Amino acid sequence: MTDVKREIERKYEVADGGLPELAGTGAVADVVDQGVVELDATYYDTADERLGAASLTLRRRTGGSDAGWHLKFPVAPGVRDEIRAPLSDTVPGEIAALVRSRVRGAELVPVVRLRSARDVRHLLDADGVLLAEASVDTVTAERLNRAGGTARWTEIEVELADGADPALLDAVEERLGEAGVRPSKASSKVAEALRRTGGSRARPARAAEPVTAGDHVLAYLREQREAILARDPGVRRDLPDSVHQMRVATRRMRSAFRSFGSVLDRDATAPVAAELKWLARELGVDRDQEVLADRLTSALDALPPGQVTGPVRERLASWATARHGSTRGHLLGVLDSARCLALLDSLDTLLADPPLRKKAAREPREVLTRALRKEGAKLTRLVTAALDLPPGEDRDHALHEARKRAKRARYAAEAAVPALGGSARALARTAKKLTSLLGEHQDSVLARRTLRELAAVAHAAGESAFTYGVLYEREEQAGRRTEAELPGRWRKARRVFPA
Repeated sequence: MTDVKREIERKYEVADGGLPELAGTGAVADVVDQGVVELDATYYDTADERLGAASLTLRRRTGGSDAGWHLKFPVAPGVRDEIRAPLSDTVPGEIAALVRSRVRGAELVPVVRLRSARDVRHLLDADGVLLAEASVDTVTAERLNRAGGTARWTEIEVELADGADPALLDAVEERLGEAGVRPSKASSKVAEALRRTGGSRARPARAAEPVTAGDHVLAYLREQREAILARDPGVRRDLPDSVHQMRVATRRMRSAFRSFGSVLDRDATAPVAAELKWLARELGVDRDQEVLADRLTSALDALPPGQVTGPVRERLASWATARHGSTRGHLLGVLDSARCLALLDSLDTLLADPPLRKKAAREPREVLTRALRKEGAKLTRLVTAALDLPPGEDRDHALHEARKRAKRARYAAEAAVPALGGSARALARTAKKLTSLLGEHQDSVLARRTLRELAAVAHAAGESAFTYGVLYEREEQAGRRTEAELPGRWRKARRVFPA
């Protein structure tokens, strides 16, 4: 069983001496000595240090009040989420799963051992409430996986207590600065250890500024690949919006393959695109259900009490919980599958040796503008055809296809922004608005379909189906409103597409 702690802390270099007097700093009224704690931590990574390259930290630590396995994810500068699991001899399965998208088939091995003598002080307010913990850590580091030897240093660490005001850290830092203490150059102890013992953590080479059309497209694709990897742990932890964001990254990458076929050989990218489509579809099972559940729950909450008859709320909650539980289990299996891990490997391979075409070497403005122009022409044909159809299932389907094309136009424009600037940004913004309108229409179509299914189940159970009918009618009205708004929205959208 794992638990999660949000860690907000800052580290400082110490040449001589210890903590200066901190009482009276900000809200700190008293500083209480907690004694010295002996900590012994072994840090794990792959042989090529993939976790370090992604700024992830995995350790097994004994000593102190939180002995066990700790996996840290960066959230913001000085802020990390620490996933904790009980002490064991091997990496716990729940922890290993959270780094699987990075590690894949590689073995996690010990890379550094850190032994620290931590001299702890509690910073308390006037009521004796803990505001932060400040410590002077004397650290001995030993490199385990490469020749490099040992190192020893002292640092100050200040960690904010749960619920305390982060502004306290600014006040403490100002006080430390007055005493000659400077922020650490390293983001963590293990990063400092690797630097001092002869081998810094693996870091991706800083990408050169994109020059050609190929440079711009590849930079965008690398961003999406990283987004897929970064969102995987959030999906496993069931964090809000993580499934959606991971799915969007797969769609953006797949759309880029299609929109920029003049830059990348489609014959080479097609197999990867097909696997991205598969992953997006699997992610969508959970995401689409989340969206529907939220939409229907909000619609039910908005009804007057007199229009709610029967156990509608209970049935809707049961449907949402049951669907989420079943789809979530399936989704975790997908992420752990050999097929998904092979897809991640194929992305790495493709981006390491991209199948560039001749136009990839050209100046980006001409190549990317032409790609956007083609996307706009295809979208125009789909929207025009949909608007020519009478209301009904055929138009619903046509509008859904137009929505998918509008998304592709948006993603292509986003990829082109660094090269084309304001014109691409305006196109991306306009395509996003169009996608939102068409998405609202599709959501109403799916909601009506689900309401018919729920009404049938309720009727078979001898319950009133009245409320489902009320909700259905409201969804039908919502669909008609979006269809009425579409022609005007489309006229405005066409003005920003490149001619």
